[in-house]
Amino acid sequence: MLKPLDQQTLVITGASSGIGLATAEAAARRGARVFLISRNGEALAEICSTLTAAGGQAAFAAADVGDAEQLRAAAEVAIARFGSIDSWINVAGVAIYAPLLETPISEHERLFRTNYWGVVNAARIAVPLLRGHGGAFVTVGSVASDFGAPILGAYAASKHALKGFIDSLRIELIADCKTVSVTLIKPSGIGTPLAEHAANHMGAAARVPPPAYGPAVVARAILHAVQHPRREITVGGVGFVQTLVAAHSPRLSDWVSSFIPPLLKDGRRPANANSNLELPGTYGETRSAQEPSKPFSLYTGAALHPGLALSLIGAIGLGAFAAWQANRSRP
Repeated sequence: MLKPLDQQTLVITGASSGIGLATAEAAARRGARVFLISRNGEALAEICSTLTAAGGQAAFAAADVGDAEQLRAAAEVAIARFGSIDSWINVAGVAIYAPLLETPISEHERLFRTNYWGVVNAARIAVPLLRGHGGAFVTVGSVASDFGAPILGAYAASKHALKGFIDSLRIELIADCKTVSVTLIKPSGIGTPLAEHAANHMGAAARVPPPAYGPAVVARAILHAVQHPRREITVGGVGFVQTLVAAHSPRLSDWVSSFIPPLLKDGRRPANANSNLELPGTYGETRSAQEPSKPFSLYTGAALHPGLALSLIGAIGLGAFAAWQANRSRP
């Protein structure tokens, strides 16, 4: 029993940039109360000021999702401010661009602390809060949870672990209660500042795997999931095809993926000097300053609204049939 968006309080982690910020902006515009969490309190204060000036309801707490006590304290602030939580959205994530065997162990562990343990910490806090009155626990993973990703191997490994945790949590909650909807969002390459914020060991600027979709495409999928129980949503037709090939022809998938590394760097620009693994970076942007991105995905639109998609296909089919009949009847 998920509420309409304008009746919900959403907690969003990783809300100071990229997908998290795009989701917060879209939700606030549509009347939801939004509570934003990231490590950058200064950025969150500015974002909340902008959202409230536009008529939205927004509050924040600075916290590292990898620190369970910080995250619990942030949740308590959210409840004190808005009374309850209806949906918890996990977006916080970091990345490392490096071959796996050249990835520093300390960075690899720190990445897992955010990408994997951040969601584990959130589940232990949010699920007991949602159990009583119902709600959605939505996590942004990646299509990279379904296949290997060269150069982004540590990131892909964390997303594989995350998928295993979310799928198992969902099963346990089905057996235990039916009040919490658990959804995994699996984006394809998204044109956020992820590459600019990532730890980079390539000697050149990092790029998001092309073709990239806009963060608003993912935000629409997330806001659909907090209102309609969905097990999993893949964002972007490219990612759907990659997942399909990896499942049914893994050797072909491996061979095609071996050509990806050159696409992940831009030799015309130097590598970023700093990363957001340990400390917050520069925030406040939803989109990458360097990467173009597609503002929509026909596949995702069809996945979110299958009835509308079938009606459109049927209308096109009827139109084509009528045109064929008309052409056939000409002398």
